[in-house]
Amino acid sequence: MSEYQFIEFAAADHVASITFNRPLKGNGLSLALLKEFNSALTQCESDDSIRVVVLKGNGKNFCVGADLTDVQAAEKPTDEHILEDHAPNLHCIRNSKKVYICAMQGAAAGIGSAYALVCDMTIMADNAYIYQAFLPIGMVPDGGATWLLGRHLGYKRAFKMIIEGTKLGAEQCLDWGLASDVVAADKLDDHTRQLAATIAGKAPLAAAATKQLLNGVFDSSYGDTVIAEARQQRRMHETADCKEGVAAFLERRSPVFRGE
Repeated sequence: MSEYQFIEFAAADHVASITFNRPLKGNGLSLALLKEFNSALTQCESDDSIRVVVLKGNGKNFCVGADLTDVQAAEKPTDEHILEDHAPNLHCIRNSKKVYICAMQGAAAGIGSAYALVCDMTIMADNAYIYQAFLPIGMVPDGGATWLLGRHLGYKRAFKMIIEGTKLGAEQCLDWGLASDVVAADKLDDHTRQLAATIAGKAPLAAAATKQLLNGVFDSSYGDTVIAEARQQRRMHETADCKEGVAAFLERRSPVFRGE
C-alpha cells in the first residue's frame, strides 16, 4: 500500500509501480510530488527484489509537465529547481540497473515528456501524445529533452517538433522510435503489467548490462562497443544466472533467475 499523498507506490513479484496521483492537475509536477517521487525511486533502487519499475499517471494524462502554479517551486531559481528536484530523478532512471517502463496515456508534455522518454521502454495508449510545450510560453525544453529527442529523431525532426510545438501522436512516436508499443487505451494497464512480469522473469544482471551497453553506444565507437560487449559477456558468463539459463535451455524448462 502507498504511504504517499501525491504518488501511489506498490511492489510485488519483482515489479514496482510509481503512479503520479494529481489527476485534477494533469499530474503536474509540484515540488511536493517530486520529493515523494524521489523517495519512491530511492526505495526501488535500494530493494534488490525489485527488477522492473513501472511509471504511470492517474487520470486522463500521464503528466502535463511542471506545475506552473506551484508556489514552492516558483520560489527557487529555475536552474536550481531543475538540477536539484528533477535531475536526480531523471539520472536515477537512466543510470539504474533496473528496467523502467513508462505507461503513458493522454499527454506527456513539457518536462513530463522527459520522464516518459528517459525510461527504457515507453508504452503509449492510442490516445497518447508527446508535446514540447515550451516555445509557446517562451521557454526551452528541459530535463534532457533536447538530448533525448535529438538522439532518437535526429536534428531536423527534433528541431521541427520543438520549434513548431507539434503534438506527436502515438503512432507517429512508434514510427519514429519514441514509443516501444502502442495499445488501445483500455488495454494499457494489462499490456504493461504483462510486459513488466515478462521482463522481471529475465536475468536481471544481463538486463542491467544490456541497459548499460545501449546507454553507452551514443558516446562510443563501434570498436569500443565490441570491447564493452565482450567484457560484459565474460562477466555474464561467470554468473549463476547464466549457468541456470543454459541448464534450463538444455533441460527444456523455464529458467529461474536470482540475480546472482
